[in-house]
Amino acid sequence: MKHIIILGDGMADHKVERLGGKTLLQYARPEYMEKLAREGRCGRLITVPEGFPPGSEVANTAILGYDLNKVYEGRGPLEAASIGYEMADDDFAIRCNIITIEDGKIITHNGGNLETKDADVLIQYLNEHLGNDRVKFITGIQYRHLLVIKGGSKHIVCAPPHDHPNEEWRPLLIKPENGLVGSDYIAAQDTANLINDLIIKSQELLAKHPYNIAKAQRGERQANSIWPWSGGYRPSMQPLQAQYPQIKSGAVISAVDLIRGIGHYAGLRIIEVEGATGLANTNYEGKAQAAIDALKTDDFVFVHVEATDEAGHDGDLEQKLKAIDYLDKRLIKPILEAIDEMQEDVCVAILPDHPTPVELRIHVNEPVPFIIWHKGIEADDVQHYDEESCVCGSYGLLRLNEFMQALMAIGQ
Repeated sequence: MKHIIILGDGMADHKVERLGGKTLLQYARPEYMEKLAREGRCGRLITVPEGFPPGSEVANTAILGYDLNKVYEGRGPLEAASIGYEMADDDFAIRCNIITIEDGKIITHNGGNLETKDADVLIQYLNEHLGNDRVKFITGIQYRHLLVIKGGSKHIVCAPPHDHPNEEWRPLLIKPENGLVGSDYIAAQDTANLINDLIIKSQELLAKHPYNIAKAQRGERQANSIWPWSGGYRPSMQPLQAQYPQIKSGAVISAVDLIRGIGHYAGLRIIEVEGATGLANTNYEGKAQAAIDALKTDDFVFVHVEATDEAGHDGDLEQKLKAIDYLDKRLIKPILEAIDEMQEDVCVAILPDHPTPVELRIHVNEPVPFIIWHKGIEADDVQHYDEESCVCGSYGLLRLNEFMQALMAIGQ
């Protein structure tokens, strides 16, 4: 049996008064997710281990069955792998957002929905003026980029910008971890000082760039500061094939560098889909077709859609409802129709990695609802796919790698 995970990043939510006290999944009742919930088995999953932040790098790695205490190194190294940057042993790689700051506050974590072609110009500009033998800026996708510091310390405390909308940025500058002593403290303090200096200098430089001058003249949000966070060294991850013998080959489909990086270290081939953006305008049909094609040759496929998470961070209720509907009708539906015609059985799992409630605009550490379905599965009593209905699912409450173990046990 083949396996496919379809993940709506940040899709889970809280009850919203504007929706009559329902969550978005309860209000939307997405047709094909509902069908799978009725015909399959459901449960909830704890995706974030104790002591870790509820970030996508943590949750997606845990969903794939990895022990975060052994492999976690932050987002930076994962995104380095995705964009083809081979880290040296003394490289410290840290995710580098381009954000919008106004009146001393973080307004948006995405630089006003920055496009990659514009971001590349800004990153090259910053590298020209701030890069040196120790510091290098590398272009990623849209607002998500990479900062590499030779000899940098990972023992620093960073504030993810999407967790601090409308907050003053200066109190959020980088600090050394508590409890460090001696050379560890000096290295961490040196790294924090260096990055904070780069943040301030980036604001001075970006304010003068023609791109932002034009944005200001049009009254639009400027991409006017870098914000590095979640850094580390090269991780040590076993390929999924080494852990699950039934996976002889696999693929990952995502527009997000972070997810591609996880896939790279997990031994999955990265499938590029034209028009996949990580936003509401992503190419759902293209992703669906890529997944269908991959199932013809691969044993395991991981399909990741970012649009639901971005809408949650923007606090855009209508956009998140639309993203859930598009995920359901434009991606899940065609995949299910293709599976129905396949000769070999395919096991389908649907879930988010974490909730990103539209009224909070941040990730929260709460269990997420999941569905597991395949032809002939004995259904449980769950009739709807949402945060509350799945509490009664026959899988109960799973933790971390228990989900992947349960999924891979099907068809053995």
